[in-house]
Amino acid sequence: QVQLVESGGGLVQPGGSLRLSCAASVSINIMGWYRQVPGKQRELVARIVRGGSTNYADSVKGRFTISRADAENTVYLQMNSLKPEDTAVYYCYAGEYYPRYWGQGTQVTVSS
Repeated sequence: QVQLVESGGGLVQPGGSLRLSCAASVSINIMGWYRQVPGKQRELVARIVRGGSTNYADSVKGRFTISRADAENTVYLQMNSLKPEDTAVYYCYAGEYYPRYWGQGTQVTVSS
């Protein structure tokens, strides 16, 4: 069973930055982040494939950057220029071809 441990959420003012981290117990092909607001579907924020190919939701392009440290089986999400609409629970995921393993979720709140 692959375990994912997230860290880095919290409260930040609009325009601020946060960095999320997610450490996997094993090396795995695809890692990424979804987010969910109560009453809405979980949405893909960003993903990165072993080798470096990335995808982003249109709503975060130019503000968020996903990266990974393969030696540590860790993925990072650098979030800049945060907006109130970025407020959500952020879930790390991993899988060889599709989301199979999930982290426990970390709350990100953007508010003044």
